[in-house]
Amino acid sequence: MSKSKNLSASQIQELLNILKTRFEKNTNRHQGMEWQNVATKLTANPEKLWSLNEMEISGGEPDVVEYDAKTKEFVFYDCVAESPKGRRSCCYDRESLESRKENKPAHNAMDLATNMGIEMLNEEQYRALQQLGEFDLKTSSWIKTPAEIRKLGGAIFCDRRYNTVFLYHNGAESYYAARGFRGLLRV
Repeated sequence: MSKSKNLSASQIQELLNILKTRFEKNTNRHQGMEWQNVATKLTANPEKLWSLNEMEISGGEPDVVEYDAKTKEFVFYDCVAESPKGRRSCCYDRESLESRKENKPAHNAMDLATNMGIEMLNEEQYRALQQLGEFDLKTSSWIKTPAEIRKLGGAIFCDRRYNTVFLYHNGAESYYAARGFRGLLRV
């Protein structure tokens, strides 16, 4: 992930081209929305462009999935087929990372999301994403875990198998090469 939170003009243009192409290719994700409205909102929010770029370079393939009329925000989700490659092999949060005595992963999902300026999907959002296509057929994704589960040492994740979205639990300190997390960004 990049350190500077400023993108150059050429990086901005490249990212906007990628996002526009993805937007036009996947119209089922954002019916009734127009790219020009999205682009106008993006160019007015350079810090959001930086976060979208972080989603992109870590393999998330962000795309618009919703327009929140109340807040007047476009909502982007990671729409890559499998959990983003650049965000796998991480335990759930800092507490779980620090609790590991050996074989610590390099990262934890919650800190990565925060550092990228995005939120981790919750169960409802993950299930909404699955209505737009088939995701995580071979991988799984951590999702935002309710506090009462996390207090007991657990964390939850989801995937799609047998044409069904499953919700599972694990110790928050666990990590797997095929588990990452999906995020969202409001712009």
